[in-house]
Amino acid sequence: MLYYARNRVGLQSVPPANLPERGTLLISTQAIAEYDRWIDDEIEAVFRQIEGGAAGFSGADLPLYNVLRYHLGVVNDRFEPERSDAGKRLRSKFCLLCCSAAGGDSRMAVPVAAAIELLHNFTLIHDDIQDRSALRRHRPTVWAIWGVPQAINAGDAMFAAAHIALNRSGERGLSADITLDLSTTLHLTTLRIVEGQVLDLSFEYRNDVGAAEYLGMIAGKTADIIRFACWAGARVSGASSEQAAAFGEFGHAIGMGFQIRDDYLGVWGAAETTGKAPADDIRRRKQALPILLLKERASLAERNRILRLYAQDELAPQDVRTVLGLLDAYEVSDSVQLEVMRWHDRAFAMLEGLSLSGESAGTIESLLDGLVTREV
Repeated sequence: MLYYARNRVGLQSVPPANLPERGTLLISTQAIAEYDRWIDDEIEAVFRQIEGGAAGFSGADLPLYNVLRYHLGVVNDRFEPERSDAGKRLRSKFCLLCCSAAGGDSRMAVPVAAAIELLHNFTLIHDDIQDRSALRRHRPTVWAIWGVPQAINAGDAMFAAAHIALNRSGERGLSADITLDLSTTLHLTTLRIVEGQVLDLSFEYRNDVGAAEYLGMIAGKTADIIRFACWAGARVSGASSEQAAAFGEFGHAIGMGFQIRDDYLGVWGAAETTGKAPADDIRRRKQALPILLLKERASLAERNRILRLYAQDELAPQDVRTVLGLLDAYEVSDSVQLEVMRWHDRAFAMLEGLSLSGESAGTIESLLDGLVTREV
């Protein structure tokens, strides 16, 4: 298996022993930690604003907003304060970094960054239901603890909270026109995400999905929110429409590579790092890039066998092992990682075209570097 690292002349395959130690990327950890605090504080302020006018819940009722806090890693399943994995928050951090790199004050973008984080987590709660995933970030998912109906309610509440967060932008001095533009575009982004998820689920029942359809699906499901994050950060900074659009295209390239790496981890990721069951995408019959490439390369007999296996509602453990063996035989993992590398090369080229400078620009480059071989 090949691993990839960036040097000054581009991405090259290198053996694992020559990879840089984890944590050596030139990221301003102080700035990133500060961003986390800003996002935490803004989300909690949104929840307190909502709870101030909420319907009265008795002690016997499910405390809805604490369920959201559980999903976000703020409390445990008994609703006691306990920090756990809150996720990477890359989307919201790219928003803040792009705002700063485009010449703005990243604090102005905190409400939209919080909105992005809440919207992303709304999709995760519903995604876990649809995929029947019992674990996320090493903990039971919301539906696995409180059931599907209440998890749907929690996801809906998270979606509404995202838009309340964004509308707090005026409190930071952002104009009504820009706030409205952000709000409309966030709604459109949500539709692109939902459309992508509809296609993703539909693909599970089709045998004729091609690479072009797959790329179109992930462009909506995953890439569009990162496109929005980078565009929104630049928009808040006061960048021109053309420059903001260029930031958005940069975000699109990040998102495409990010999802393809997710597809890799959904098959070959380790449970102790991903927080999900091994080869979970195969169990769930996901028509992701690894399977599409396998069907292109497999013999007719092997392809028919794959089609028979994927005609089931869910693959049994022995069937998962069969598919994994075929993927290894055709060296699909290396091909998937090469595709990740191609998209990140495009993102780096776009980043260089933006001609940014300063600490935020360096942090963006370092974060992007880490996405190529991320394990979670």
